[in-house]
Amino acid sequence: MARASTYQGPVPSRPRSSTRRGSRGRGPGRPSVEKTILGVPERFMRPRLILIAVVVILTCFGFLMVYSASSVTSLTSEAMGNDPAYYLKRQLAFAAMGAGIAAFIASRDYHIWGKRLVGIIWALTIGLLLLIFLPIAGSDAYGATRWVAIGPLTLQPSEFAKITIILVAADQAERYYDEQAVGFQDFVKNLAVFVGVPLVLILLQPDKGSTLIIAATLIVMAYLAGMDRRWILIVLAVGVAAALVLSLKDDYSRARIVTMLDPWSDPTGSGYQLIQGFYAFGSGGLFGVGLGMSRQKYSYLPMAYNDFIFAVVGEELGLVGTLGVLAAFGVLAWAGFRIARYAPDMCGRLIAAGCTSLIVIQLLVNVCGVLGLIPLSGKPVPFVSYGGSTIMSCLMLVGVLVSVSAHSTLPETVHDRSRQSWQFADGQGEARGPATSGDPGISLVGTPTPRSSRPRGDAGPGLRMVDGGGRAHPQARPRGGGSRTGGRGSCEGERIDLGPSAAERLRGRGSGRGDGRRGRN
Repeated sequence: MARASTYQGPVPSRPRSSTRRGSRGRGPGRPSVEKTILGVPERFMRPRLILIAVVVILTCFGFLMVYSASSVTSLTSEAMGNDPAYYLKRQLAFAAMGAGIAAFIASRDYHIWGKRLVGIIWALTIGLLLLIFLPIAGSDAYGATRWVAIGPLTLQPSEFAKITIILVAADQAERYYDEQAVGFQDFVKNLAVFVGVPLVLILLQPDKGSTLIIAATLIVMAYLAGMDRRWILIVLAVGVAAALVLSLKDDYSRARIVTMLDPWSDPTGSGYQLIQGFYAFGSGGLFGVGLGMSRQKYSYLPMAYNDFIFAVVGEELGLVGTLGVLAAFGVLAWAGFRIARYAPDMCGRLIAAGCTSLIVIQLLVNVCGVLGLIPLSGKPVPFVSYGGSTIMSCLMLVGVLVSVSAHSTLPETVHDRSRQSWQFADGQGEARGPATSGDPGISLVGTPTPRSSRPRGDAGPGLRMVDGGGRAHPQARPRGGGSRTGGRGSCEGERIDLGPSAAERLRGRGSGRGDGRRGRN
């Protein structure tokens, strides 16, 4: 005898999420209720609050370390008015401006920046990058030109170009992979113009460190967008080869590679800064010499408040302090990628993942350079090192992340839309309203009805969830061969023929007539 089963349709399942559910909402006939924070689902609000909290902590910690690492230098400099808080005051001013801009960005829908105004933002960025090559620009170490004076402010356009490239790349990736609004050739052309041009202008400054960080971020975004891994490996191989060629072409780049391999080959020249950083880490030990008690900041360690502030952290707070900083950035990365996971579209996911990746990659570039694992790049630690453009651009990245989180909503899936048309029906086929997983008094399991006792008739249009049996579709055909009677199922009605029962399958071929004989062994 074939088995029969009442078809209830797919039972509405809870959204897949790693957040905790409220236990009070569970019970017989009651759906689980997700916790909320300030009226917002926990999955959205928790990473947002954690992100903001970690950024505030890192920024305040940066103020403390900038003051500790720069107080001696500014105190002994007449150009800075012999003010030990000179760098701290400037950092506070830049952080205040960056926080204001970040709050404005966060209060607006990220589609404004990533979709509607992305062309205007790109044009402004190109204009700022072109100003670098005019006489008003300032020179950095080794003849690199990276600064532009705008009134009383001196800004580094490449720091803000990072945000623009992330927005443009996310927009182009969504148009090609998700919306399929452009073909492959147009996609490549758009990337060459909107991503390649600013990258080339940054490289011509030259600023190889920023170029490396942006390129690594783009690779992460390409992987998350769904690009073929073979293409990613090809691009990665070409990028590594190009970086080696550019590094070996210039004298100062070759000197940085030699310094990384053997800083003691020139201890008073190119290797001096890296060696003094090693001394700072070595003297810090496990718990450090104490906050504000660094010795290397007394004109021994160049740029102690900027490129090598991580070495000062290691000296004053020891291994515990450096691991604490890395742990804070690990929490930031978790929150950023959590926001990316719950973004409502591909553009939001790529923007959030790109902003998070850029901050983490820049941290790793600085830390690995200070430890002598890669050549020095001159890139500061986000939120911690001194630098007006750096602190402003990092806070703006956080503003974009908060914007993506604030405008993430619970999406309506195709299953939600399908369930809206379902209805419960009792054993006599009477509809009893829309189907909900928490409808009290309704058994979603049902009770099987013998085939001989099932009424005949039209099952009616549509899909209905039946409690305790229903009517079979008159046009349904038996599933499979054999002489089974009543083995009719419906693809459009309430019942499905599940095929032969377990007992029938065990009887074998010789038991189709019900004579009790066993099948062949």
